[in-house]
Amino acid sequence: MDKRLESLKGKLIVSCQALPHEPLHSSFIMGRMAVAAKEGGARGIRANTKEDIAEIKSRVDLPVIGIVKRDYEDSKVYITATLKEVEELMEVQPEIIAMDATGALRPGGKTLDEFFHEVKARYPQQLFMADCSTVEEALHADELGFDFIGTTMVGYTDQSRELRIETNDFEIIREILAKAKHPVIAEGNINTPEKVKRVIELGCFSVVVGSIITRPQLITKAFAEVLE
Repeated sequence: MDKRLESLKGKLIVSCQALPHEPLHSSFIMGRMAVAAKEGGARGIRANTKEDIAEIKSRVDLPVIGIVKRDYEDSKVYITATLKEVEELMEVQPEIIAMDATGALRPGGKTLDEFFHEVKARYPQQLFMADCSTVEEALHADELGFDFIGTTMVGYTDQSRELRIETNDFEIIREILAKAKHPVIAEGNINTPEKVKRVIELGCFSVVVGSIITRPQLITKAFAEVLE
């Protein structure tokens, strides 16, 4: 494994993302958010769009997990859904490219297997992370040969709507860890320091935390709602 990625082992990755409808949507702001995350002890950044990643890389020397979120009318997949998004990311060379690795068909009716083989053939040296929503999807991605297996989509797909990542002391993560050959990155609703510590104790390679650090409108909402 790349030496810079070894620095992620047992450490925190902070997701610095703001979509067009969100108040902090700006590559400039995401770059500063990444600086703040680094100052706080983050060892990696997860970011969306080549513009944000280029700005972040100009501000911090940390490994980046890159994605492009884009909606397509004929597919539920929106995280790095097609070759177009992969090619955009390759322009800014994130250390890892993450993509939806659920069972949903991609735009044009392409399966995950077809898409992954296509991008791996085109970019054989690039590292890829699978954003999964169930144990079955995670283990399938592991068999396909993804370099990292993530729990990013747990609770966000039809097949995982009832699942919570922290249920029964992270039962989903423990089952994936017991069977997967590739490193597992915990992500999704890991919103306290205690949860972060626990998933690393269980054996996850690293852990991604996003909204609870980098989306102030959601953090504020949690405080405001208790007074309603």
